[in-house]
Amino acid sequence: MSGEGGPAEISNVLSAWFGPDADDATIVKRQHALWFVRSDATDRFLRETFGDLVARALRGEITSWGETQRGRLALLVVCDQLTRNIFRGTPRAFEGDPLALATSRAMIAADEDLRLRPIERLFVYLPLEHAEDLAVQNLAVARFEKLLDVVTGEARGAFAAYFDYAVRHRDIIQRFGRFPHRNVILGRASTDEEIAFLKEPFSSF
Repeated sequence: MSGEGGPAEISNVLSAWFGPDADDATIVKRQHALWFVRSDATDRFLRETFGDLVARALRGEITSWGETQRGRLALLVVCDQLTRNIFRGTPRAFEGDPLALATSRAMIAADEDLRLRPIERLFVYLPLEHAEDLAVQNLAVARFEKLLDVVTGEARGAFAAYFDYAVRHRDIIQRFGRFPHRNVILGRASTDEEIAFLKEPFSSF
């Protein structure tokens, strides 16, 4: 398949990522492993299902998705999440980050994130959390904090964890100016301080 795709492809991405419609707590429980548990089987499934689409996205061939709210959300999933599964452990895992970050910031500037349900807002903010830029990291922490403020009930524990992860990402950038765990993948030399840090728990994501 080639070209820009369209509503059906956008719907396929969002359906695969969020699953059948349900309350946020149910979606978190059901989709957590797909989103956040590293698995060769998951990576293989996503590569087989969306590999061609991700390649097109990285060639700039689905920019029309940015014309609608659902398209923008799907674009974030493709460029910020699926890339990390499909190209795990390679520099290409981060190749979609510039487009994802630009899309995220544009949505936030227009308050578009506030019109999404909390579980969708999570994926608007993750590109901020992935940036090696302290100002962007501070924005991520602020948005995750605002997100936590509106979540109640059973889902709140998960969203508190998402906020905690945002703080931990920010603290690493504040300390090193980059994510040391990416150094080997990107061919960057690590400092002695970074090497020592990488031996600590929770130093990698």
